[in-house]
Amino acid sequence: MANLADKITDAPHVTSIILDGPAVVEMLKPGGIRCNRGKGIRRRVTASGPLPSNWQNFFRNSDNKEELFCFLSEQVMQLVVKENKQLVVTDKKQVLTVPPRKDTADLAPCNHEEADTRMMVHAADALECGHRRILIRSVDADVVILAVAPANERSEVLDELWLTFGTEGIDIAKALGPEKSRALPMFHAITGCDTVSAFAGHSKKTAWATWNAFPEVTTAFLSLASTPSELPDGVLLTLERFIVLLFARTSTCCDVNVLRKKLFSRKSRSLGHLPPT
Repeated sequence: MANLADKITDAPHVTSIILDGPAVVEMLKPGGIRCNRGKGIRRRVTASGPLPSNWQNFFRNSDNKEELFCFLSEQVMQLVVKENKQLVVTDKKQVLTVPPRKDTADLAPCNHEEADTRMMVHAADALECGHRRILIRSVDADVVILAVAPANERSEVLDELWLTFGTEGIDIAKALGPEKSRALPMFHAITGCDTVSAFAGHSKKTAWATWNAFPEVTTAFLSLASTPSELPDGVLLTLERFIVLLFARTSTCCDVNVLRKKLFSRKSRSLGHLPPT
């Protein structure tokens, strides 16, 4: 844990720090762990066992990862916590605290599949506990995107929300402004996230440039963010226009299906070969 403490000393002055579990492993640098999922070799995780020589192969096995993070949670719970400090750890669906906390109803059980959204729950809990300067440490760009909206919406009670991504802290909510900050999660969801496929051949960077060139879509994103029971036709048309511009910046078309037909026919291909989806 000493290496982890060294990483935190350069952080701005905050009263609550939220760490992404996989990010902690990366900070300790056991080796490159970012890899494609696969079978891998199953290995038991014990306190006395040697470190795997091939971390990529080790992390391909989901059982290895699950057992490792359970093991790390148990070890962290044995740390001596300074007076007036509290340690909160998520272990599968459990929420563990040192010293014991009477009420964890806002945190437990943990039913989030991804750590991205789970970290936002911990940030909200820290805010409810009176923390006004919070730091989130992650290596996942999704966390950065998800944190911008609440940072803007809770600005009346939140002094600072710091996001350390890689090795640097960033502050982007003010730069984006209130509307774009609230719209950012919807932009992220539509252009590709953990549960939605990205547009083929078009990165977030390209989608961001399209958004800047077509600011009218901000209103559509905000409409989605308000979770309406029904979407007005105008919102759907604006979203279609955004997607059209993403694939054909100079197109005057407003219909995704029409543009798809045009793009497919460019090389004199028969429309009979156009895939149904």
